[in-house]
Amino acid sequence: MIGSIFYSKKFNLHRPSEYHPENPKRLEIVLSKVRELGLEERIEEPNPVEETFVEKIHDRDYINFVKEAVEKGITRLDPDTYVSPGTWSAALLALGAARSAALSALHYGGLHMALVRPPGHHAGRRGRAMGAPTLGFCIFNNAASAVVTLKEEGVGKVVVIDFDAHHGNGTQEIFWNDPDVIHIDLHERDIYPGSGDVSEVGGSNAYGSKINLPMPHYSGDGDYIYVWDEIVLPIVEEVKPKVIVISAGFDGFKGDGLTTLRLTESFYSYAGATLNKYPLAFILEGGYGVGLDKGFPAFIMGYEEGKAKAREEPRYETLKLAEEVKDILSPWWSL
Repeated sequence: MIGSIFYSKKFNLHRPSEYHPENPKRLEIVLSKVRELGLEERIEEPNPVEETFVEKIHDRDYINFVKEAVEKGITRLDPDTYVSPGTWSAALLALGAARSAALSALHYGGLHMALVRPPGHHAGRRGRAMGAPTLGFCIFNNAASAVVTLKEEGVGKVVVIDFDAHHGNGTQEIFWNDPDVIHIDLHERDIYPGSGDVSEVGGSNAYGSKINLPMPHYSGDGDYIYVWDEIVLPIVEEVKPKVIVISAGFDGFKGDGLTTLRLTESFYSYAGATLNKYPLAFILEGGYGVGLDKGFPAFIMGYEEGKAKAREEPRYETLKLAEEVKDILSPWWSL
């Protein structure tokens, strides 16, 4: 079941003064797909969170840093990450959309989407996270908003699956010491932000709760589906979460522009289909062109139809990665 879609035109108040890959046209692409899928009537206007809610995710100094930059008319927080006069209100609204998607998934089941800008998974508690050089286009961590919301509702363990092509370093850092947040991250290895190694398994009180799958360059559907079947799904089945938070990036689609990954509709459809018995809070992250045009609807239709096609064969590098990760995780998971 496809449930509510939380979207606002106000997200586009966050806009660059010159060309930037993270721009309002991204949501235009997504909305055109929503219309094609006949889901336009599911769109709801979200409510922004209160500023005090942001303190549950980020340190006060970082919140003030963003707020003051916007108020002073500063155009960039760092070389990658811009702000504009509408950034502050858009960012609070994005957190609110993620919160609403989480609550809707919990109370009604099905797939509920937060189609938001600015994105969030690189934003850590104090901004730049885990040695990252920049904020990577992100302002506040929207996935963390969904997680915090679910934890406040007393759901127990929360699973976050991040399949954006870049590691969700901010989300990992925020919940590094929380054993009840199982963060599974598939990303291209050795690219921005430089984190997400297989050895990163959580803080001393949360060993095994952070699962990283740094995929080889030029990985395709067969590679991703293999680790999905061998590692992601078994962990999800073991946890049996009441809601899964999806950090949904589509920049791994072949030709999307920022990575070497070669994913197609096959992986995204497969991912959606194999999760369709779980309620999902879907939070939009990356994807800058063809990934949003083709990967986004593939995931949605996969979830709706629940039909997973036979997988392609993975490459040897992927087999090695999967065995290494299984070995590392063996003290905590039955893989």
